Formats: sequence, C-alpha cells, structure tokens
Amino acid sequence: MSVKRFGMTIRLQPEKLEAYKQLHAAVWPKVLDMISDCNIRNYSIYLGTMDDGNPYLFSYFEYTGTDFDADMAKMAADPTTQEWWAVCKPCQIPIEHKKEGEWWADMEEVFHTD
Repeated sequence: MSVKRFGMTIRLQPEKLEAYKQLHAAVWPKVLDMISDCNIRNYSIYLGTMDDGNPYLFSYFEYTGTDFDADMAKMAADPTTQEWWAVCKPCQIPIEHKKEGEWWADMEEVFHTD
C-alpha cells in the first residue's frame, strides 16, 4: 500500500482556542467516518504557540488512496463535513504565505524515517 504523508499549518484565533479544543474533543462521528472513507489515516492536529505569541495548529495525516483530488472533492461535497468546517473555520486564520486556494498551508516534507 502506498502512503503519502501531509503536514499543514494554520493560525488559530486566540479567543477561540478553548472552543476549538472542545470541538475536537468530540468530533462528530459522521466527520470521522468521512475522513476514513476518503482514505485518510493517522490524522493528528497539534497546537503550539510561535514566537509571535499566536496559537498555531499543525496537522498531519497519511493518505492511502489512489486519487487524492477525487477523495478531497468527495469530502468537500459531504453536507456534514461542510457543517463541521463552518463551525471550525471561524476559529482559524490562514497564514500569509499559503498558496492560492489553500485554507491550511501545505508544508514540504524534508525528512522522514520509519
């Protein structure tokens, strides 16, 4: 099985930090099902504070499917996922240096070992 790893980052609204943590302490089951149905495994989100004092999120996941774009389109079209994103997005602030069309900024993998 082929696995592609992804790392992404985004800022978090400081006043929404606790709400965001509470949301992710009880992710909606249908959202978790869609993540799995779209061939995403080993998904984690980390919270940290950078030198500017702002909270940032780092997400990591592994994609095990064969058509990433189709799986991401399937996820984006799912009504429950759209509702989930509508709740989460107001907590987030995309970083300045993201690419056009990104919400979470993709990161380049520069090292990996098993």
